[in-house]
Amino acid sequence: MKQLLILSGKGGTGKTTVASAFIKLSEAKAYADCDVDAPNLHLITEWTTQPEKKDYYGLDVAKIRNDLCIQCGQCETHCRFDAISCDAISCDDVDNDVDNGAYVVNPYACEGCGVCEYVCPVGAIKMVPKIAGEMMLYKDDENVFSTAQLEMGSGTSGLLVTEVKKRMVANTDDAPLAIIDGSPGIGCPVIASLSGVDMVLVVAEPSLSGMSDMERIIQMAERSRTKIAVCVNKYDTGIENTEKIEAFCKEQALPFVGRIPFDKDAVKAINHGKTIVDIDCASGRAVKKVYDKTINILFEHGGQ
Repeated sequence: MKQLLILSGKGGTGKTTVASAFIKLSEAKAYADCDVDAPNLHLITEWTTQPEKKDYYGLDVAKIRNDLCIQCGQCETHCRFDAISCDAISCDDVDNDVDNGAYVVNPYACEGCGVCEYVCPVGAIKMVPKIAGEMMLYKDDENVFSTAQLEMGSGTSGLLVTEVKKRMVANTDDAPLAIIDGSPGIGCPVIASLSGVDMVLVVAEPSLSGMSDMERIIQMAERSRTKIAVCVNKYDTGIENTEKIEAFCKEQALPFVGRIPFDKDAVKAINHGKTIVDIDCASGRAVKKVYDKTINILFEHGGQ
């Protein structure tokens, strides 16, 4: 199974719009949304069945047993994340059943390092599992869609992305192609998304920030030794910058697979839960050409 990952250096470039169009054009039997901080591919993939849901546990967090605590203050002193306090910091809002004035752990600040457990002289602190998100698997007789939603404040997005991809692969039998909608930026979730893919399509935006972020994501993708191609979305909002992006690709010997225009009909389609290839519109016609060129590059050596 070939894995095509669609990325962008920044948010708002139209990455998910392109990914959903590719899923429809390829009739992909396997696909995933790895933008676990803000997943939205499920909004335009027309699933009518409910997904299988599974809790995702990230890093453990500290839990203080106040019946054992001698209030020595060692935990607060050694916590470099300022996650432990003995004042009345919203005790009703944190996962500790204690009275005001006792030592409490703020689970949103705790990074799960375990130092407090180590320094506690009476063993009053234990590291306990904490739900950091929810994984969702849509599946029928032919298709598999894996996605997840990370809890706000959780810092384990890269691990969750890896789990999302594993579930997609584990539940797929003989699909020739998998489409993966990645995260924006160049952080942990993007690094995790890149693992094991056969090709990256970078959706660039014709703006100064868009070009800068495009270059960074290309540098990261090159380190994974995978095929890379570039397209520009909303190209007519910055013709000069679009030409600069094409020139950059030519200079770096990277395939440039096309331009997609800004299209008000595309906005209407997305707002109605449709992809841009479900209707006859300028952006839909353009993305079909981008798709054909991208798939040719993906399968050009040895077929499926």
